[in-house]
Amino acid sequence: MEANRGQNGIQLLLAAEQEAQHIVNTARNAKMARLRQAKEEADKEIAEFRAHMEAEFQRKLTESSGDSGANVKRLEHETKAKIGHLKTEASRISHDVVQMLLKHVTAVKN
Repeated sequence: MEANRGQNGIQLLLAAEQEAQHIVNTARNAKMARLRQAKEEADKEIAEFRAHMEAEFQRKLTESSGDSGANVKRLEHETKAKIGHLKTEASRISHDVVQMLLKHVTAVKN
C-alpha cells in the first residue's frame, strides 16, 4: 500500500507539473499574440502619422509654391513700374543734366 500511495503521489505531481506547463505555455502564447497585436497596432499608427505628416508637408509646400508664383508676378509688376518711373524721370531731367554738364565742362577756372 505504501508503494501504491507513493506511486499515486508521483502521478499526482507529474499531472500537476503537466498542468502547470500547459498553463505557462498558454500564457506564453497569449503574451506573444498580444505582442504581435501591439506591434501591428503600432505599425498602423506610425503609418497613419507618417501619412498625415506627409500630407501636411505637401499642403505647406503647395501653399508656399503658390505664394512664390504670386510673389514672382508681384515683384515683376513692381519692377516694371519702377523701371517705367525711372525712365520717365530720366527723360524729364536729362535736358537739365546735359545743360549742367556742359556748363561745368566749358567753364574755365584760373
